[in-house]
Amino acid sequence: MKKLFTVLFCSFIFSTSIFGQKIPPFRAGDRVAFVGNSITDGGHYHSYIWLYYMTHFPGMRINCFNVGIGGDAVDQIYNRFDDDVFSKKPNILTLTWGMNDSGYFEWFRPDAQATMDKRIESSFKYYGMLEDKLKSRTDIKKIIILGTPYDETTKSNPKNLYPKKSIAFAKIIDFQEAAAKKNGWDVVDFFHPVLAIEKREQVKDSLYSLTPNDRIHPDNDGHLIMAYLFLKAQGLDNKPVAAIGINASANKVTKAVNCRISGLTVTNDSVGLNYLANSLPYPIDTIPRGWGNRKKQAEALSIVPFTQEFNQEVLAVQGLKSGRYDLLIDGERMGTWTDQQFSAGVNMAEITSTPQYQQAIQIRELNEERWDIERRLRMYVWMEYDFLKGKNMLYKDNNAAMDSVKKYALKDVFVNGNKDNYSRARYKSVRDAWQKEQNVLTDEIYSINKPESHHITIVALN
Repeated sequence: MKKLFTVLFCSFIFSTSIFGQKIPPFRAGDRVAFVGNSITDGGHYHSYIWLYYMTHFPGMRINCFNVGIGGDAVDQIYNRFDDDVFSKKPNILTLTWGMNDSGYFEWFRPDAQATMDKRIESSFKYYGMLEDKLKSRTDIKKIIILGTPYDETTKSNPKNLYPKKSIAFAKIIDFQEAAAKKNGWDVVDFFHPVLAIEKREQVKDSLYSLTPNDRIHPDNDGHLIMAYLFLKAQGLDNKPVAAIGINASANKVTKAVNCRISGLTVTNDSVGLNYLANSLPYPIDTIPRGWGNRKKQAEALSIVPFTQEFNQEVLAVQGLKSGRYDLLIDGERMGTWTDQQFSAGVNMAEITSTPQYQQAIQIRELNEERWDIERRLRMYVWMEYDFLKGKNMLYKDNNAAMDSVKKYALKDVFVNGNKDNYSRARYKSVRDAWQKEQNVLTDEIYSINKPESHHITIVALN
């Protein structure tokens, strides 16, 4: 058992090291389209990635777009690419596909394997057509994301309805990796690290899964792990929010990484300084977000070292007299630590009451509001391409289209789930207003995300 755990853990480290450090970070002005299926459409990984940039690089504005549609296989992605993806005017796009191409109810057929082999070959053909389309756009940087796996090994409910789906999906992943290598396109691997994590955790708890609802869709913790892997691939790990070093006995600043320190004052029982960071801490969410999700983003922190690698705002003070000290920021008490703890370093990014963390929370909440509005527009696009296009009503949005939606909603659960949203979104004025709301929210984020100067005091307790 111990040997198996070691092998799986090493496999995880190996995967992340292979694909880490290969993709340049985003730059100011980048327009990044995240293209995919429901895991992109209804998921948060792209929003979590953008939130990192919003907080860590507050002066460097980028734009990220959710261009996923639930249920899409690669042929459907191909058919909407011109209108739905290129219309976003991206200079970078990520592409993930394969979960839907590896089938569902096909696995119930007596000739399931032969049927799936034909289906996958058809997907490879459509991918080739999409690949040709992408190769013609030399102005766009391409990143292939190897998507999260179908979890066939967890012992939790629901029942594994699609045995061998994980094998079919793995075949698609191998194809994608080879295709990206052939074209010289970048790759971010979610598949192998997430697979290793699930197997590692299932050794300890057979019920564990990052896709607890249906073995397919990661919950919020899974999406933070995906964001972690993407940011790590960009080489952004171990870039601190800030690192402050003070030698109290020498009355000296010994370290100021990604921040400015001024006005250092040291007395027998206190240390004071002015602190202006270049970044804000990453505000970890403790509320389940998104329809059907039950888990919190924060639950990922026990699975991957996100805090250690991406959220370090360390205040280290050596030379304090033995004892316990209060940490105050702008006169407000943040907590109490010993001289030894201050000497080792206190990670202020884990203190949610700091003014800088509170500032970051506002950015998170605005970003969540933006995400929610963007989802309405994605639900509209789903209705257009996954239903109305088949009725020769693509973008008609007239009364006949609405009548068709109402009719089929009585027997199609997916149409019914999108019906109410479509009843509003079919009006261009409503869609335009939603887009304006997103723009206002993004403008506000980049208006309030600039770090402010704070006065830090460390005071000995009597």
